[in-house]
Amino acid sequence: MKSKTPQNSDNSTATAPVQNIKLGLDVHADSIVVVRIVDGQTPQPAQRFSPEKFLQWVQKQLPLAEKIYACYEAGPMGYSLQRSLTAMGIVCYVVRPRDWDEYGERVKTDSRDAHQLALCLDRYVSGNTRAFSLVRVPTPQEEQQRSLTRHRQALQNHKQRLAAQGRSHALYYGHRLALSSWWKERSWSDLEEELPDHLLRLLSSLRGLIQSTEKQLNALTREIQQKAQAPLPRGVGKLTAQVLEREIADWSRFKNRRQVASYTGLCPSEDSSGQRRFQGHVNKHGNRRLRPVLIECLWRLIRYQPQYRLVRKWRSQLCASKATASRRKQIIVAMARQFAVDWWRIRTGRVRAETLGLIFQEDFVPSTRPQAK
Repeated sequence: MKSKTPQNSDNSTATAPVQNIKLGLDVHADSIVVVRIVDGQTPQPAQRFSPEKFLQWVQKQLPLAEKIYACYEAGPMGYSLQRSLTAMGIVCYVVRPRDWDEYGERVKTDSRDAHQLALCLDRYVSGNTRAFSLVRVPTPQEEQQRSLTRHRQALQNHKQRLAAQGRSHALYYGHRLALSSWWKERSWSDLEEELPDHLLRLLSSLRGLIQSTEKQLNALTREIQQKAQAPLPRGVGKLTAQVLEREIADWSRFKNRRQVASYTGLCPSEDSSGQRRFQGHVNKHGNRRLRPVLIECLWRLIRYQPQYRLVRKWRSQLCASKATASRRKQIIVAMARQFAVDWWRIRTGRVRAETLGLIFQEDFVPSTRPQAK
């Protein structure tokens, strides 16, 4: 006997539950737009709820279906909604944001986004795992730790903007601050003798903000570095190691080296058709916060890890007299991508760091190192 479909969103009098209900959600701070698909039927018209009313509405859907699925795009709303729906017994996916205007109609509304999310969710539940790209939901502890490193980077960016604003003020009035750290005590003493009072007044205000930001930045940096676990290879600093750990959260989430490389966003873009193949700049897909950390780390490894297999492999091309700056950057990007794979192999016990030629910092080398599994 076929199960009866609920007639409307609030109908809880169906004689038998349907097999599944799929909910496409377009989430905002003050509203949630929902498009519902019952089994394989046509998507129903969009409905708009406040966050509180939405959870009450979802509660009424539970007895109407054997299983309920939901999905929404990752964004500023975080994962609190996903955790709330999961606690209610709903399978909720957080997906990578995308442009749902596939045909270039230049019409974007909340209802259209929720409609497309519901359709993709319907295909995904039916077995099409490429309908959308899932975002891993971190645990609350992983999320809190990651927020600290991201907040530190935000403070660093804020400090750099303030410093640049000070240099801009000086340049506007015909003065050039040659030193990047013009707010430091020694540099500031010299500037007080050289610059006019009206410019010093502007710079003094910025100097106070920079010093306050710098104080918080240093304290947060020390806190993060204290969490680093020894031993670490030379060139891989405590801060670098912690950023990698907190952004990845779980190294075992990757099943192969291609997934690791793809997550860094350091893979070359490609435009191929037939016999033609073209590879261009890196695609920058994945975690954008990993790329600068990996690039900086590789420049240090070149100096401190001469026996590292990647350094030995690329040293001749890096040091070639005809190598241009652009070519060296390309090599560093390739090395950074491969180092991410090597670090994944080390962190998951697939290989020992010594096997790759990495030397540990002398003050961290223990008397006996445990064998990798």
